[in-house]
This record gives sequence, structure tokens and C-alpha cells, in this order.
Amino acid sequence: MVRKAYRKVKSNRGRAGIDQVSLEEYQQDLSNNLYKLWNRMASGSYFPPSVRAVSIPKSNGKRRKLGIPTVGDRIAQQVMKDYLEPRFEEIFHENSHGYRPLKSAHQAVEKVRQNVRQYAWVIDMDIKSFFDEVDHKLMIKALEKHVSERWVLMYLKRWLEAPSEDAKGNQIERKGKGTPQGGEISPLLANLYLHYTFDKWMEIKNPGVPFVRYADDVIVHCHSEQEAQRILTAIRERLQQCGLRLNEAKTKIVYCQDYRREKKDYKKKFDFLGFSFQPRSTASQKGGMFLGYDCGISITSKKRISTKWKEMKFHRWTGATIQEIARLINPIMRGIFQYYGRYKRWELQSVIRNFHFRLVKWIVNKYKRFRGRYKRAYEWLIEVRKGFPNLFYHWTLGYKTM
Repeated sequence: MVRKAYRKVKSNRGRAGIDQVSLEEYQQDLSNNLYKLWNRMASGSYFPPSVRAVSIPKSNGKRRKLGIPTVGDRIAQQVMKDYLEPRFEEIFHENSHGYRPLKSAHQAVEKVRQNVRQYAWVIDMDIKSFFDEVDHKLMIKALEKHVSERWVLMYLKRWLEAPSEDAKGNQIERKGKGTPQGGEISPLLANLYLHYTFDKWMEIKNPGVPFVRYADDVIVHCHSEQEAQRILTAIRERLQQCGLRLNEAKTKIVYCQDYRREKKDYKKKFDFLGFSFQPRSTASQKGGMFLGYDCGISITSKKRISTKWKEMKFHRWTGATIQEIARLINPIMRGIFQYYGRYKRWELQSVIRNFHFRLVKWIVNKYKRFRGRYKRAYEWLIEVRKGFPNLFYHWTLGYKTM
């Protein structure tokens, strides 16, 4: 079990924890390290170290807190996840898609696409600081319903109670709530918590009302504004009972207007998993256009990708060749197209245009003959594309934007 967990952690990569031991350093004495971990877990003497507290920027300019466990602790958590996941999967709701085997973000988005064609109203829910506010007593109650092994519950309690440690070495205690976002076991525990807090509750209290949940991102579909208002009020009360609360600034009711539905002066757009759902002109199979309601890459996602191009600063890599830039960029570009290109692929044009602008800046910086001559640099790039149409991944898909 420990060796299997190690292989999974190795494939996921990740940063070092508070001990500053990287995966590569851990592997230098792999047999002894895995033996020590197995010995301690098997004897009940394993105590998880503090998680390293870091913060990463969010799309709204704020920062999200993450907890980075040590490599050894990630392996230990993976052991427990592998052990518990099959039994939890038997009870999880079919409309829960986040961090589950054989489930994906695209499946969740596709389910929402299907639902908005049948239901005119949406509750776009945002749970505030979910991972920071998980109530330990309620979590243990949910765990005890499905876990009879005392040694398993013992380790799960230890992980829940493990403190964080900031860059200055200060210990941050959990105080009965919160689970670090970043550990191997956290998504499984989060799904179990929300299964009883939301999924099962919806099934009992609002049967027949469809919803789609991906971790703590939730979309609820309703037939009318009145139904949406009623259910939102009930959800708000339910979350409060379970120690959670809605982010009222981000939670909203949306009207999914299309050609079949009457016009209303109401919010008509919501974002879900990087895609924006809104009224869109769509080509008819019979010819012509009609107003549909569908999704495409969100403005926030476009900005995040463009910011990534900027932060990479590849326009300054004057010592590199264009082939070397392509080798580094292509895996990123492939991921962008495989995820966001699933729907309305043409909306990625602005992302590609921004990339080409950065690439032209590289040309101007690298070659003296193009200094200050951006038009000539664009023309040179077009010639390169004609000669090497497979150099960049998006070129093979027929994207010009130059």
C-alpha cells in the first residue's frame, strides 16, 4: 500500500513541505524512507508533521491559502485515500464530479449545459472559505458512519488536527475546524463533508431539483425565480447549520434566456469551472442563427492565461531558439486547447493573439534587424509558419490570428 501510494505521489510531483525535502531528495534513500513510514503507520506511532502554509493568487486578486504536507506525509495520506475511496465512492452522489475517479470537470460542465436547456433559472453558489471552515465534529460524525476501523479514525483525526506553519515558523492551530487545501486526503474528506451537508440533503429536502457539484463549486437548476429564491434561502440555512456560509457577493440567481424564453431584466451570465454560460448566437442546422444559451472560455480564464504568458517572460529569452520556445510552450498550449477548446474553440483567438504578440516581442528583442519594426517581425513569423506549420501546437489546428 505504501509503495503504491508513493508511485501516485511521484506522478503528481508537488513541492516540499516544512522539512524542505523535495521528492528527488526523498527518493535518494527511498527504501529506508518508505520502510520507516510503513513501520510507523503499521504500529500506530505515525504523527503527521505540520503542513507548510503558503498562499497563491486567485483570479479576483485575492489569495488562496494552501497547506503543503511533507513528501512522506503526502504518501501516508495517499495510503489512507486509497484505502477509503472505494467505500466512499459507493455512497457519493452521481452529480458530484470533483476529485473523483472516472469523473471530470468536462462531465460537470456538460451536465450543466444539458440542464440549462430544460431549466430557465440557475443558482450559482459560492461557499466562502470552505476548507477553512469544515467543522471537525461533523466531519468525524460523517466518518464514523462509514469507517469502523479505530486505527483509520485515529489517523484521520490526527490529520484534521495537524497545525500549519508559516514562513516564519509560527504554528497555526486548527481549533476544531478546517482541513488544509493541498493534501492528498483533503479532497476526499471535503467530498464526504459536502455529501451530507449538501448532496444528501438536497436529495431528501428538494427531490427532483437537479444540481451539479464540483468540490465546493455548485450549480442548482430551477424552473422559476420563486423556486430559486426559496431553495437558495433553504440552502443558506442548511450551510449555517453545518458551520458553512455562502459568499453572498458571488452567490447569485441567473436567468438562462434563449430564443424560447421571454425577455427579463435579470442577470443572464454565470461562470463555472473556467467557462462562462450566457446567451449566445448559435448557427441553426437549417441555416441562419438563433439565440441559444451555452458556454465558452470565461473572460477570467482568458486573463489568467494571458497573465501566464506575461509572467513566463519568454520574450526576454534572447539566447533561446524559436524551436526551444515551442518545446516549452506546446505542452501548455495543448492543455489550454484540450480543456477550454471543448466548447466554442474560436473564442481562444484572443489568447492566441496575445501569445503571438509576446512571440513577436521575442523576435524584436533577439534579432537586431527587427528592432522597433514590429510589422516586419510579424511578417517574419508568418514566413516561419509557412515553412514549419507544425512548430507550435495551435498552428497545427489552423489558428492564424496574425
